[in-house]
Amino acid sequence: MKHMTLSSRIRRAVSPVVAVALGVSLLAGVAGAADKIVKIDGSSTVYPITEAVAEDFQKAKKGAVRVTVGISGTGGGFKKFCRGETDISGASRPILKKEMDACKQAGIQYIELPVAYDALTVVVNPQNTWLKQITVDELKKIWEPAAQGKIKTWNQVNPAWPNTPIKLFGPGADSGTFDYFTEAVVGKAKSSRGDYTASEDDNVLVQGVSRDKGALGYFGFAYYVENSKKLKAVPIVEKAGKKPVLPSLETVKNGTYQPLARPVFIYVNASSVAKPEVKEFVDFYLNQAPKLTKAVKYVPLPDKAYSLAKTNFAKKKTGTGFGGEPEVGVSVEELLQREGKH
Repeated sequence: MKHMTLSSRIRRAVSPVVAVALGVSLLAGVAGAADKIVKIDGSSTVYPITEAVAEDFQKAKKGAVRVTVGISGTGGGFKKFCRGETDISGASRPILKKEMDACKQAGIQYIELPVAYDALTVVVNPQNTWLKQITVDELKKIWEPAAQGKIKTWNQVNPAWPNTPIKLFGPGADSGTFDYFTEAVVGKAKSSRGDYTASEDDNVLVQGVSRDKGALGYFGFAYYVENSKKLKAVPIVEKAGKKPVLPSLETVKNGTYQPLARPVFIYVNASSVAKPEVKEFVDFYLNQAPKLTKAVKYVPLPDKAYSLAKTNFAKKKTGTGFGGEPEVGVSVEELLQREGKH
């Protein structure tokens, strides 16, 4: 099945602002669907995959089930999830300790299911002629808290670069992409300079970078692919002696795009699985994920990982394989076989 572009799907649904508040109600108004609803919220990064799955699922169910998909960001999604307001939460990083505690306090158990790989993509304006590659150390110099109010021009990062103002664009603090990027680049999650244009809506970041010659930003790979005519991806040098690597399906799969390749997740409320429509939707999600992740320009997990995820879901294995802290470079197979922490 051919799927629409990210922007056309989001435009067709509702504006991101309304989506945050209300959830994107797909196929709303279909007769008979009102009493069977699967409620999903969370990451804007995971949204395109979940929305594609929801679209196909509702067609397969011929309108008997309605699926709503909101975009509150990973952190915002977990807040709703741990209050019992949603059945499923999309997350571009694992659940954090404070979120685990909130869920535990509310009596909510969850099943952690990785669904795809994403490649965080560092982008610049196409008129940027000087940035052929960037090292993780240079990214840290730009984004670390100590850079705030001090690193204002490109030549302050690397003297070979011009005396041109840097304009930074990135996800807000509720974003799992923000958490993962700061962990991978700065060395500590949520540790970032604050003087940049932040938004939970990746389309706002795309527009910002595309309009300023000195701009630099980061977000998920799919949003870069969608906008590759007005943005330029920057090859990443993990450390001295390593070759610069561009994000792609191949470099994520073969493990060479480091440290910005990461798994993305859905979290399922264990009590919601008692509702047939939720169980059917998650089964459908895991079965269709290899095909639909490719359709929306993400990287499918290895077959073994999907098989393990299906087993974990069938057994209702609750908890997280992470224990409340993000990890960079963990294999999905290892994660799925860990004992769940609550």
